[in-house]
Amino acid sequence: MDWIEALILGLVQGLTEFLPVSSSGHLEIGKALLGVNAEDNLRFTVVVHGATVLSTLIVFRKDILALIQGLFEFKWNDSTQYVTKIAFSMLPIAVVGLFFKDQVEEIFNTDKILLLVGFMLLLTASLLAFTFYAKQKEKEISFRDALIIGVAQTCAVLPGISRSGSTIATGLLLGNKKSEVAKFSFLMVLVPIIGENILSIFKTDISQAGSIDTSVLIVGFIAAFVSGLLACSWMIKIVKKGKLIYFAIYCLIIGLIAIFAS
Repeated sequence: MDWIEALILGLVQGLTEFLPVSSSGHLEIGKALLGVNAEDNLRFTVVVHGATVLSTLIVFRKDILALIQGLFEFKWNDSTQYVTKIAFSMLPIAVVGLFFKDQVEEIFNTDKILLLVGFMLLLTASLLAFTFYAKQKEKEISFRDALIIGVAQTCAVLPGISRSGSTIATGLLLGNKKSEVAKFSFLMVLVPIIGENILSIFKTDISQAGSIDTSVLIVGFIAAFVSGLLACSWMIKIVKKGKLIYFAIYCLIIGLIAIFAS
């Protein structure tokens, strides 16, 4: 992998991690188009995911600090309840990550990966389109809602199903506040992303994970961080304005292209 490929894939990762268009699906399409060696992906994947985690921490730094301060009051207050809801949302993905990680990884090794990405992008498009016609309510995210949103996040392990798209759309379809859904969607993924990277490092022989220059990793990190920072802030505004239908159209077009190109 050279620095141009790292720049492109870093930008793709940063933008699509937060925009409801599937980062995994777009990365698979990008790797196929660029011919990137799969053996180079471990270090790069860890680095760019770390960059998107950092961008999330910066965008929501005030909210995260307030949650931490509330936790240290050691009371069943709003902060404690919110963190508990996030913990509830992580239960489904934790089960998949701990017990079915190998099976999920096999999905990415199929020769028909582009075909799968295409059909899953169509599914993402359908889910986003439903939010356009759903009646909007203004209720708070409940523990039940958090668990259901967590199930939606788990479905997004399939390449082509957008994590942010599925969780935000599910939250909106459940009638939750637009202003809260995007924040909850982005905060709930921090621990799973970090945990997934740690598991990948411990379960993989780094010496056989492919060699990649430090400068290339730096380019990928910066690209993913900057684009992620912009995309995260942009997505919050998009959800508040209810403009997800445009991403549904985009996923429909890209999904069809992937299907016919496979």
